[in-house]
Amino acid sequence: MKIKAETGLEQGDEGGDIMSKLRFAVVGSGWVAGEYMKAINAHTDAEIGAVVSRSREFAAEKLAALGIDAPIAASYEEVLNDSRIDAVVLCSTPEQRAEQTIAAARRGKHIVMEKPLALNRRELWNMAEALEQHPVHTVASFVLRWNPSFNNTKALIEDDAIGRVYMAQIDYWHHVGKQYSQYRWSKTMELGGSSMLSAGCHAVDAVRYFAGDIVEVSAFGCRTWADSDYGFDPNAIAIFKLKNGGIGKVSSSLECKTPYIFNVHLLGEQGAIMNNRLFSHKLPGQTDYTVIPTILPDSGDVSHHPFVEEINEFVASVRSGAATRCTFQDAYKSMEVCFAIDESIASGKTVILPSA
Repeated sequence: MKIKAETGLEQGDEGGDIMSKLRFAVVGSGWVAGEYMKAINAHTDAEIGAVVSRSREFAAEKLAALGIDAPIAASYEEVLNDSRIDAVVLCSTPEQRAEQTIAAARRGKHIVMEKPLALNRRELWNMAEALEQHPVHTVASFVLRWNPSFNNTKALIEDDAIGRVYMAQIDYWHHVGKQYSQYRWSKTMELGGSSMLSAGCHAVDAVRYFAGDIVEVSAFGCRTWADSDYGFDPNAIAIFKLKNGGIGKVSSSLECKTPYIFNVHLLGEQGAIMNNRLFSHKLPGQTDYTVIPTILPDSGDVSHHPFVEEINEFVASVRSGAATRCTFQDAYKSMEVCFAIDESIASGKTVILPSA
């Protein structure tokens, strides 16, 4: 399926008084929803118009803890029918995301969507079709695209500090166990999907962000322990052919004995980047890597998940008509790669990307 890369919106198309605050409905009341609530509440041109939650009591406790005064909606349909709501933030569980995205687009609501965007290709295609027919502003929360170290790496690549990236290796290692409330559902095939869909998709998106599109995938998965609670192999490795002629690799482990690790290793024709370390042809006197002080993806600081920057860019996008750095249309390609990885693991065969 081919999809448009742009929103198709012109400046001012969002409707209503462009000077009024952008009103969001946040769908969900868990940890990530709370981070969005804080980011929206901190923005001078945005406000929370409603929160949708299966538990009114839990949502009320969340709002009270954050010091935010906002109504709690009885249903998602209620906020879609509310003309005062401009945008929705979809933090619901993944099996609802496709249906909720399609419904929001049809009602002209702009959309902030968590990952994974969908749990299968058919849902993803249906979302793409709806957003093509009903263009609204979107941002997909591959939130590391706003991480300070990612910003540095992207700027260095665009400044030709390392030349064409011919080898990209990204690792997502994070023990997602009972210490996280999401574990009770994310460990299941029905709601977690796979290692890549559940979390490793951040690594897949990082390869695309830094090295360009992926055209071919070969992948393998395994379990950590025989008595694992995961309904799918929590560990996966995928090898890629890149559109630029290079190669790539991602690994994802959700059941591991290690602190959270997110490695970004990039080899270019004119240099290399290893996380926050740079070796570049633009620094001809170098004898070793230069260390760039920054906040890394796995720093443990809340700033490594920069929801504030994501929301700031989204509000500016709606105001100006410009696209965000991670629209649905862009994130769609990362999701296609994740589905190809799972298909390769299941079949034992190489998968050619449909949009390659």
